[in-house]
Amino acid sequence: MEGSGGFFPFGGGDPEELLGALREFAERQAESVQEAQREQFATLTLNTAVELTAAALGQMRVLFPEAVALVSAARQGFMRS
Repeated sequence: MEGSGGFFPFGGGDPEELLGALREFAERQAESVQEAQREQFATLTLNTAVELTAAALGQMRVLFPEAVALVSAARQGFMRS
């Protein structure tokens, strides 16, 4: 089985290479999860800001500073992506 790669797509069967490849894979997965979480947070923040703005306008009230802050935070979250 040595040299054939076995079940893993990593050649050579060197434990150090396998460990390095697994570490890189785990790092890429963690980055993907973090990016998805940032995008989800930005989307939820933007939706909340839109709801607050719509509620304020529906009642003919002044927009809350919190709504403006949420829009700003959401925009920054999307711009990082």
